[in-house]
Amino acid sequence: MTTPEPKMLGPCTALLVREWQRLMRQPSRLIATLGTASLLWFVMASGLAGLTVYGRDYGNYLLPGMASMVVVFASIFGAISLIEDRQEGFLQGVMAGPAPRSALVVSKLLGGASIACVQAALLLAAGPMLGLPAGAAGYASALVALGALGIGISGIALALAWRVNSIAGFHGVMNLVLMPMWLLSGAIFPPDQSAGWLAVVQMCNPVGWPTQAMQGSLGVGEPPTSAHWIGTAGCAAIGLCAAWMTIGRAGTIPRRA
Repeated sequence: MTTPEPKMLGPCTALLVREWQRLMRQPSRLIATLGTASLLWFVMASGLAGLTVYGRDYGNYLLPGMASMVVVFASIFGAISLIEDRQEGFLQGVMAGPAPRSALVVSKLLGGASIACVQAALLLAAGPMLGLPAGAAGYASALVALGALGIGISGIALALAWRVNSIAGFHGVMNLVLMPMWLLSGAIFPPDQSAGWLAVVQMCNPVGWPTQAMQGSLGVGEPPTSAHWIGTAGCAAIGLCAAWMTIGRAGTIPRRA
């Protein structure tokens, strides 16, 4: 007689709570993520104070881009926790236990995305003080784009971390893949003012769509169109599929470093 597969909600909730507890025990993650983005925003906004983009101060244009940077950094930290779990043997215990593997995928993905989005939302809260011309509806739309970006980046980061067996190696992959995706998302310069070839690259970049939708929603970019929202949904779908195809359907437990 076979034992019935345990429900997904219980294991998923427990693992999700563990992700938040880990963040609370490691406040340096929060300080590093928000501190780096805030410092970079301050330096770039001050250094290019005379520049205007879409009729707005460059500092205003840059704020949503810094929020997307927070999502990238927080998702990287979340993916590193997957490597740490493997090195400590916790991941092997979860994989060998009765909980469905889908619980691991969902908890890691939702944990990384929710932590990233909450931190980025804290940065966007400075928008009214900076005079961003967005109302409540604009901020709500920006949060939707932020959520999709969090799922997309977290899924990609987890898929990459699953294949890498060391934190040092993952940092190399991060610099090669995730950071260029952010730099080419329109976060620091508008796509329509870029060179032709670069604009095409930005259009193909899944991180660019939610970033530009966020900028438009907050009134510091062109108003988001249906294409932006389709691309935003596509970014989330790419992250979800990457995490599921890599972790949820993997046949073996990745080895330790």
